[in-house]
Amino acid sequence: MNFQQLRSVREAQRRGFNLTEVAQALHTSQPGVSRQIRELEQELGIAIFHRSGKRLTGLTEPGRQVLPIVEQLLVHAENLRRAGADFAQASQGLLRIAATHSQARYALPPVVRDFREQHPEVELKLQQGSPQQVARLLLDGEADVGIATEDLALHPELLALPCYRWTHSLILPQGHELSQGELTLERLAAYPVITYELGYTGRGHIDAAFSAAGLPLKVVLAAMDADVIKTYVELGLGVGIVASIAYDEERDRHLHAVDARHLFADNLTRLAVRRDSYLRDYAYAFIETFAPPLDRRAVDSARQ
Repeated sequence: MNFQQLRSVREAQRRGFNLTEVAQALHTSQPGVSRQIRELEQELGIAIFHRSGKRLTGLTEPGRQVLPIVEQLLVHAENLRRAGADFAQASQGLLRIAATHSQARYALPPVVRDFREQHPEVELKLQQGSPQQVARLLLDGEADVGIATEDLALHPELLALPCYRWTHSLILPQGHELSQGELTLERLAAYPVITYELGYTGRGHIDAAFSAAGLPLKVVLAAMDADVIKTYVELGLGVGIVASIAYDEERDRHLHAVDARHLFADNLTRLAVRRDSYLRDYAYAFIETFAPPLDRRAVDSARQ
């Protein structure tokens, strides 16, 4: 039994049993992947996958029982490698961060700057995606730290730690009538709205507020990027609802922002790691830089 065999089995399940994609992911050949899987099955004395000719079609019942063990073996192997690196190369390494666009664009830049000043020999890899994609990158071991507002707390395998609360703002063209007088849901419901896609950046709280008030939400364009939303507001397509952090008075001087925290519930951004992953010293440092209350003691206490 070797780790290449275990990786071949894990990737076969992750890639929908497509051996061509498995071979590409593992930088090897398709016949090599097939051989690794067969050799492991022979050693264990079970069939891990159902087959139709040379194609894999699914997991057998023994395969479903074995796969979580394979995952744990590979996680522990990676943890062992990281533990060794902490002693051999304490200040060097790779930190993989997965974040939604809003976090990557607005919350992370000062954090990355400060972290790089303190840890210049650590390479950062920033991956952007939906909250669901951020969670999947963590679960698949392809990211060390994930940052998002939605989804992370839904997975028991992840430790999702609260970081900060934030609210929404209404984004308007300069001189728009909604910038005058009290902002209410009733007034807002009369206008076409440009905001986030479902599942992004507090969109659920926006929908919930209109639903609770029995008012229509006229979304004419949905996007996952606040900069896209602001662009179409500036073109006059509608009024925008974005995270307050996404508005900058100097940069967005052609637009006007109105605080909408009284209309929609607060949102909570979380930082997540796999509960069973080994965090290198600089990973703890990054977490504390992003959320100062989350020092090493707080993180380790939450993982217990």
